[in-house]
Amino acid sequence: MAKVVATLRNHWKKSTVGACLLGWGGHWLYGRHCDNLLRRAACQEAQAFGNELIPPTMPLKKATVFLNPAACKGKARNLFEKNAAPILHLSGLDVTVVKTDYEGQAKKLLELMENTDLIIIAGGDGTVQEVLQEPGLLRVAAFSKIPIGFIPLGKTCTLSHTLYPESTNQVQHITNATLAILKGETVSLDVLQIKGEKEQPVFAVSSLRWGSYRDAGVKASKYWYLGPLKTKAAHFFSTVKEWPQKHQAALMYVGPTERPPEEPEEKPSRPPLYVRLYRRLRSYWSPPKEFPPEVTPEDWEELKLSTIELSIATRNRQLDLTRTEDFMDICIEAETVSKGEFVHRGSQKMRDPHTCPEGSQCIQASRCILQLPEGTEGSFGIDNEEYEAMPVEVKLLPRKLRFFCDPRMREQMLRAAVQ
Repeated sequence: MAKVVATLRNHWKKSTVGACLLGWGGHWLYGRHCDNLLRRAACQEAQAFGNELIPPTMPLKKATVFLNPAACKGKARNLFEKNAAPILHLSGLDVTVVKTDYEGQAKKLLELMENTDLIIIAGGDGTVQEVLQEPGLLRVAAFSKIPIGFIPLGKTCTLSHTLYPESTNQVQHITNATLAILKGETVSLDVLQIKGEKEQPVFAVSSLRWGSYRDAGVKASKYWYLGPLKTKAAHFFSTVKEWPQKHQAALMYVGPTERPPEEPEEKPSRPPLYVRLYRRLRSYWSPPKEFPPEVTPEDWEELKLSTIELSIATRNRQLDLTRTEDFMDICIEAETVSKGEFVHRGSQKMRDPHTCPEGSQCIQASRCILQLPEGTEGSFGIDNEEYEAMPVEVKLLPRKLRFFCDPRMREQMLRAAVQ
C-alpha cells in the first residue's frame, strides 16, 4: 500500500489525468446504462399495445414515417433506429420508413401515400416544414382526419414544447414522444398560411419572424469559437455594423373570428334505403329554395409600423383547448432600445423566440397583410427556416392538423383552462 501511495505521489500528473479519465469513463458508462433502462421500459410498454387482440378481418394500422437522416448533424438516423423504431415495431403497427435523402423528396412521396392511418415526422423543424409545404397533406389531414406524430430528432424542435413534457435526457424525450403516438391522445393545432404575390403558399405551425434579433441569431454559429458567448457576440457585432436598426412596413389586419364548434369524430349512421329514396323524391318534386349567403364585410385596420422586430405566431405554444375565438398573435417590438438591451434580449430570444418584451404592441388577428417598402432586403424566419422577405398575406387556418400529444400535456392544458 505504501508503495502504491509513493508511486501516485511521484507521478501525480499522470495519476491526476488517469483519475479524470476513469471518472469520465465511469460517468459515460453509467449514462449508457440508464439510457438502456429507459429503452427497455419503453419497449415493454409498447409490447402491451402489440399484444392486444384484433379481429381477423381488421387490417393492421399503417404508419408512414418521414425520417430526415441529416437532422441533428447527421445523428437522426441512429437516434431513430435505437430509440423509436423498436417501439413502433413492437406496438404492432405496419411501419413504412421514408428517408428524405434530398430536399423536396418528401413532397413527391406524399402523393404515393394514400393508404395510411397515421403520419409520423421524425426530425426537426426543417422536416416538419418540408412535409407541411405539400398542400395535399393539408387536404388529407382536413378531410380524412389523419393524425400526425412528431418524433423530435433535430436541433430545433419547437413542436415538442407543446406536445411533450420537458426532459433533459434525449433518449427519454424521444421514447416519450414515440409512446405518445401509441396512446392515441391528440390535439388540434393551428397553421399559418403565408402567401406572397407570386410564390406558392408556405405553411407554418409556429411563427413568422422578421427583424434584427432573428438576423443576428442566425449568425451566432459563425462565432462558435467563443463558446457560450457566441450569442452575445453575434448581437453585439450586429450593433457595430448598423445602429439603430429599424424595420418599416405597413400592416393591415382583421380581428379574431369566432371559433365554430368542433365536428364530431364519429359520423352518424346512414339512414335506411326507404328514407333516402323518400328524401330524394321530395327534393326532386319540391326543391328547397336557395338564398344567397349573407356576406359580412371584413373590418380591416391599417397600421404604419417601425420596429426592431415583428413576429406573427400561432397560439400552439400556449394552447387553450376551451377558447372561443381563433386568432394569431402579432408582436410589434419597440424600436427604441439601447445596445445593451439589444444584446440581452437577443440572448433571451435565442432560448425562447416567442418572448414579447414590455413596451411591445400586441395585436390579435385572424388575417393580416404585411406590405414592405420597395428595395427591402433581408429574410423571414418561418419555423426557423429562412425565406426571402417580401410582401405577404398571412392567414390563420384554425385547428387544421391533429397531432399526437402526451396525455399528461393534454390534462395540463385542460386544468389550465379551468383555472
